[in-house]
Amino acid sequence: MQFEIKILGSSSALPSSTRMPSAQMVLYNKTPYLIDCAEGTQMQMRKFSIPFGRLKNIFISHLHGDHFYGIFGLISSLNLLGRKQDLHIYAPAQLEEIISSLHKINGDELKYKLIFHSLNSNGKNLIFENKNLEVYSFPLKHSKQVWGFLFQEKEKPRNIKKEAIEKHNLSISQIVKLKNGEDIIDENGILIKNQELTYAASIPRSYAYCTDTIPVRNLDKYIYNVDLLYHEATFGNDLADVAKQTLHSTASEAGEIAKLVSAKKLVIGHFSVRYKNMNHLLKEAQEVFENTIIAEDGLSIEL
Repeated sequence: MQFEIKILGSSSALPSSTRMPSAQMVLYNKTPYLIDCAEGTQMQMRKFSIPFGRLKNIFISHLHGDHFYGIFGLISSLNLLGRKQDLHIYAPAQLEEIISSLHKINGDELKYKLIFHSLNSNGKNLIFENKNLEVYSFPLKHSKQVWGFLFQEKEKPRNIKKEAIEKHNLSISQIVKLKNGEDIIDENGILIKNQELTYAASIPRSYAYCTDTIPVRNLDKYIYNVDLLYHEATFGNDLADVAKQTLHSTASEAGEIAKLVSAKKLVIGHFSVRYKNMNHLLKEAQEVFENTIIAEDGLSIEL
């Protein structure tokens, strides 16, 4: 199944001529999941051909404007497009009050329902699941309460060897047992080991999103061995003092976290507009964690 990360915005607090503030789309099995929704997100969705009608779930990491101010326009546009389907928003509890107050003051009436899910700051929590995918929230550390998100593919059942079905005249109940990893007894009463008739499905894939935060040195208890880690790298070593004061991370610190959680690949983003060229940030991260790439608006990463 498709498991793709699409970067919609890779700048920090301010947009630049080439980068919008934070927004990403996880595309799993052709279904989009929006992570953060800064100013201009819906324009980026149009630019990069993200289907509006299929969007059912939005995940907001924290209530700094460069991570959620775009949600007001997006909600309005979906209303104008005649949306009827519920929209689920996973976010800090205050966001429901903010959006409800705005609609009340403005006299807006939505043709569809907003369903809010408040994030829990106590450890790692399952906040969404369907038959293929689980999404967890986990706490980060910033000047406002902030969460990261882990998108984890569910483990798939084992695959039956085609020739085994006919050879052993397998029943439906036997096939179900085999897919669940169990051994079976054939029609002659002989025990057949699962491994003789099946082979393992593909290894579940995972993506972790770590936005505005200082380095969380115990992050490996929430995410570990992820296929792809996005970690903010607002500053380079030249502005390490500023990163510390503003509770952000440097590129080299992002590399350290990638090593800590045994990520297979790291993408860094949320860059300060002080920088016109990100090559030195990439170099600093790669000196710590070699398999690092730079986030660019429009970048697609397949898992």
